[in-house]
Amino acid sequence: MAQSVALKRTPLHAVHVSMGAKMVDFGGWDMPVQYSSLVEEHHAVRKAVGLFDVSHMGEIEVCGPEAVRLVDYVTTNAASRLHIGQAQYSGLLYEHGGFVDDILVHKVADDHFFLCVNAANQEKDFEHIRAANKFDAQVEFSSGRYAQIAVQGPLALRTVERLTPVELGSIGYYWFKDGTVSGVQARIARTGYTGEDGFEIYVAPAEAPRIWNELLEAGRDFGIKPCGLGARNTLRLEAKMALYGHEIHASITPYEADLGWMVKLDKGEFIGRSALAKQKEHGVSRKLVGFEMRGRGIGRDGYEVRLDGLAAGWVTSGSPAPSLNRNIGLCYLPAGEARPGRAIQVMVRNQAVDAETVNTPFYKRAKTA
Repeated sequence: MAQSVALKRTPLHAVHVSMGAKMVDFGGWDMPVQYSSLVEEHHAVRKAVGLFDVSHMGEIEVCGPEAVRLVDYVTTNAASRLHIGQAQYSGLLYEHGGFVDDILVHKVADDHFFLCVNAANQEKDFEHIRAANKFDAQVEFSSGRYAQIAVQGPLALRTVERLTPVELGSIGYYWFKDGTVSGVQARIARTGYTGEDGFEIYVAPAEAPRIWNELLEAGRDFGIKPCGLGARNTLRLEAKMALYGHEIHASITPYEADLGWMVKLDKGEFIGRSALAKQKEHGVSRKLVGFEMRGRGIGRDGYEVRLDGLAAGWVTSGSPAPSLNRNIGLCYLPAGEARPGRAIQVMVRNQAVDAETVNTPFYKRAKTA
């Protein structure tokens, strides 16, 4: 009889269980999918503030005199153009142009880069970067040194500022500062995976439970809610943020995934560049596009998509959109058909249900002054 593998736990696992969270297996991690209800948690982030445990995410640090050369060589975006204290969304690719992972690159110093990578891919990412290291640089797998808590929503700043002397308003979108939160060292990044303003806070694992509880207390009069993976998924889908294993994976390239903006072919050689340059020259055969259901039903991940009754693509992500009161999704279609306003059919339990391709993101927050 096969022996079951124990699920990994974040430093906040006991807190989630004590709060009555519904726990699920997420890529080998025992994670909260919801505390109250997915819809309540979703609306809390859109209208006020929500708190997420994202400590399952991985961290890799690249240091040394040629750290920037290594990071530029293994990623699609131009790490060499970052300022100290700035972050960027980027991709790790295979030589054929498909994704190893999508990542966040933070420039801590000229000789120090901090990478946040997806939970299920962290060991693979580390080996991929290490194997490509032909530079005067060191690659460290540092996930064990960090817990990560995301505070997201229009009242995120007012919540976090109660616990830190750092001037949060001076941190631009996709910038970060090192300082203290609740009296302990923290990296505070103005990043997130919800389409809202907010911060991702990196702290020592031992400090995470106390800081989680202090954040809940700091946001109590703003209506803060602890949020699970369920709301995280609907929020990121409304904002059209890619999920590894769904919109992107080893056989999908950035150009196909509508992420060509994070590819800098002009920066010099990097892994996957040759394949991407050819694809840019000749064009892609398929492309990611958003859709809304017109008939009754939800287009779930993996469902077949038809054009004029013939199989033409597949759904990568789909769910109800609580902010929009519509059923939405993302799918791959032939490039010539991946345009807004195209009638499609999604096969829902062997029934062809009408849908229509639409502009994305589905939801975009109003800019504040």
